[in-house]
Amino acid sequence: MTKSKILVTGATGGTGGAATRFLRDEGHEVRAFVLKDDARADELRSLGAEIAVGNLLDIDSVRAAMEGVGAAYFVYPLAPQLLEATVAFGQAGKEAGVGAIVYTSQMTSRRDSKSHAAQSHWLAEQVFDWSGVPVTHLRPTLFAEWLLYPFSWKDYATKDTLALPFGRGKFAPITTEDQGRVIAKILADPAPHAGHLYKLLGPVELDVYGIAAAASEVLGRTITYTPLEVDEFLAILGKLPDYSSPFFTQHIGAVALDCQNGITGGTNDDVERITGRRPMTIQEFVTKHKAAFEVTPNSKAAG
Repeated sequence: MTKSKILVTGATGGTGGAATRFLRDEGHEVRAFVLKDDARADELRSLGAEIAVGNLLDIDSVRAAMEGVGAAYFVYPLAPQLLEATVAFGQAGKEAGVGAIVYTSQMTSRRDSKSHAAQSHWLAEQVFDWSGVPVTHLRPTLFAEWLLYPFSWKDYATKDTLALPFGRGKFAPITTEDQGRVIAKILADPAPHAGHLYKLLGPVELDVYGIAAAASEVLGRTITYTPLEVDEFLAILGKLPDYSSPFFTQHIGAVALDCQNGITGGTNDDVERITGRRPMTIQEFVTKHKAAFEVTPNSKAAG
């Protein structure tokens, strides 16, 4: 079991934030690595986490945050600098004598991926393996949180039609909460998981027609699915400033084709075996976030 401090990057985000909460609930000492000391950092302080301010592209700030750390979690935004950040994190961990790294990659990570981001994730996995620090790789499938993004809906105000480029491709949506629980369990006791790669999948494999039906069941109104062509969907993203970067849209286009071609499919019991809890179904996720699905003219993205 990890008795020294645990470093969590992405602590103001989905998986890192969830992992921080679960670790603190279990009484572990957590150092949360954040880019800015702001209100979100204050929320982490309120949980009892220590705050380390730095930049994952700055090896000196990463190395300082690694001091006295027994295990560390690494996650990086969907951005071109992933490999640079990975090298800095791995080297800093090696210098500091960190005992374990947990890395969130992607389900579509592979050498021959058409997505530049997914191929970079595969390369990052190799870099961590070379580092000499024991590492556990996590490859989550598409997040259940896609249902909370404005670009997933034909009209976000009415939230009655999912408009996505996945055709009849299937996946088992996984929540950030369930991922955070896995991350926390491994960080708390990393030795049994060293060298392992886990695919983090939800309990039920669905296409988006099935996801729409599951959401309809909870919300008491009909949610439909309108499949879009990949180029049509990317054109929509191109009009949204937060989602229009070429790196992001290139990745989403490739992932959509992967989904259509079965790359994202399947399910397993990895989450339950590691955490002792079955991951959330879509029905449970929608129930938990029901307020986010309310139909109001001023609806805004929840995640």
